[in-house]
Amino acid sequence: AITGASGSGKSTLLGQLAGFDVPTTGTVHLLGNDLAQLSEDGKAALRAGNVGFVFQAFNLLASISALENVMLALELAGQTQQETIARSKLPEVGLADRLHHFPRQLSGGEQQRVALARAFAVSPRILFADEPTGNLDAENGAQVADVLFKLRHNRGTALVLVTHDEHLAGRCDRVCRMRAGEISSL
Repeated sequence: AITGASGSGKSTLLGQLAGFDVPTTGTVHLLGNDLAQLSEDGKAALRAGNVGFVFQAFNLLASISALENVMLALELAGQTQQETIARSKLPEVGLADRLHHFPRQLSGGEQQRVALARAFAVSPRILFADEPTGNLDAENGAQVADVLFKLRHNRGTALVLVTHDEHLAGRCDRVCRMRAGEISSL
């Protein structure tokens, strides 16, 4: 977990670790690759099928169903049998009866569980999660956190989690604290 006050650099660090942002100094290695040595296409190829993302704002495509949102991640990762895999992932997050619902028809907690199904559908080696419970009430946040940690454990996926929630951070194996753009404790 990476914790710290708003504006401390947590999300910026997460973006750098995932190769979305470029650090002004130093290097970032992701899955044994120096990201500075890869083109944008190279970074995208590295992430495809190896890296999952869950964001505070869910980032679902509004014009397609929950099932299609999960299928899209599989398509982008070059997976075959996208519909079969997607149909198996949504029940894992408690949404077996919501496959054909559009994001606007789902609660915030349900939308975030679709995002979890999408992220884990590609069987990522590492999952980056930026405030995955930040937009949810306590009950939905707890439910999403339980699903997140269950899927992470069952799949053996490494998790890098940015959060303000000390309880959520405490569920992680290690907690790093950010202060003014620097990691202040490990």
